Amino acid sequence: MAIYARRRKPEPHDHLSAVFGALASPVRRAMLEQLAGGVRSVSELAEPFRMSQPTISKHLKVLEKAGLVVQGRDAQWRPRALKAAPLKEANTYLEKFRKLWEDRLDRLELYLDSLQSRR
Repeated sequence: MAIYARRRKPEPHDHLSAVFGALASPVRRAMLEQLAGGVRSVSELAEPFRMSQPTISKHLKVLEKAGLVVQGRDAQWRPRALKAAPLKEANTYLEKFRKLWEDRLDRLELYLDSLQSRR
């Protein structure tokens, strides 16, 4: 009998999980890179990908729910823009682990140097 772990949806207030979930897709990361250069239309964002318009819209919805993209309004044009604040929050979280791994790698380097000097 197999036991399957249930995937839990992030809590509505768990912004960090939504950000990392949005960043999990290479398509969405590419869209964010485009938006880092300025405001883009949906068709401009979709241009590099071979995807249907509904699929592109789903990716944008994930980015919007994560707070990474905002939709503007200019007559019939619905431009999208990058909202970088959630990326700063994610970077702050990851920075704790960067320090941890740097410390560990520094200790490993010292250990390896001590082994080498014993020879």
